[in-house]
Amino acid sequence: MRQFVVRADVTEAAGLGEPAEMVATVCLPDDVSVVPSVVAFGWPGGGYSRGYFTFDMPGSSGGGEAGFHTSRGWIVVAVDHLNVGDSTHPSDPSKLNFRNLAATSHALVESVLERLAAGTLVDGLAPVVDPLRIAIGQSMGGATTVLTEGTFPTYDGVAILGWSAYHTLIPAPPGTKLGRRVFVPRGTNIADIDPEIFERTMPEMAYDERGYPLCTPAFHYDDVPADVVARDMTHYPTRDGNLPEWGADSMPPCAMTMMSPGSMSTEAASIQVPVFVGAGERDTVPFPKNEVPLYQQSPDITVFVCDTMAHMHNFASTRELMWARVHSWADTVGVMRAARRAFAD
Repeated sequence: MRQFVVRADVTEAAGLGEPAEMVATVCLPDDVSVVPSVVAFGWPGGGYSRGYFTFDMPGSSGGGEAGFHTSRGWIVVAVDHLNVGDSTHPSDPSKLNFRNLAATSHALVESVLERLAAGTLVDGLAPVVDPLRIAIGQSMGGATTVLTEGTFPTYDGVAILGWSAYHTLIPAPPGTKLGRRVFVPRGTNIADIDPEIFERTMPEMAYDERGYPLCTPAFHYDDVPADVVARDMTHYPTRDGNLPEWGADSMPPCAMTMMSPGSMSTEAASIQVPVFVGAGERDTVPFPKNEVPLYQQSPDITVFVCDTMAHMHNFASTRELMWARVHSWADTVGVMRAARRAFAD
């Protein structure tokens, strides 16, 4: 897998009154003679960077999920959201909201696709014209994908992994009683929330004696190597400044609102492309099959629940099952797109 870092100016779309840039890693097949027909945009979850799609678990060397897809002929573009990783961190992060997160995500995709078509994105890559456009959004990345596609039709298909359009809910650890969840209205500035209310809303983020948040069993299945769990979860998300290659210590503050019931029901109901709903058997999507009615205008909805997998899918021992299912689903989306175009002609 070949990797290139690219940048896109999203100042106008962000509307923050200051320059804004998004950074992505473009992953290409090793075979330079292959002209890919699929471009997948990877959007990471809260507390994670674009490295979530490219890191290797111990004993692996294939380039993670991105390597899995590029070895099968795709381009994968793994992106840092604004206020995440190498992308711009606004002077006032509270100005990031649903509107400008959707607008900047769309702008990033359009910039990459325009440069791919012109053959100017990376040296040595022939123009890629009219590829199948797929989003792979995990957790918060799933939420921003729903926002983007529900606001600016951007993709030919969207894979929403580990995020619920109904109510994203972190399951309680065994033997633990968590506080009652408080609804955070859309548009609420996180800085205006009473700290006591926040504590009752997110008790999973309290730390145990190891420095792990109580949400750890929901994030990592029991067979994930202990040293990997320690690197990922010790004082997550800051991780005491020792960020692993997949980690990020900040996120858009409105990510909390994305977990509130029905916070993006309008956008979910507006999506008109195929939707893939993916979850681990232990995840933040309480009832995966109940997600189907929420995507009211999607013509084709697939639901897949992967065994021996928790919320952070790319750490699971069964991660390739999820990757293979997403890949085969996208192949079907491509076949259907071609058939629809033939029918229209």
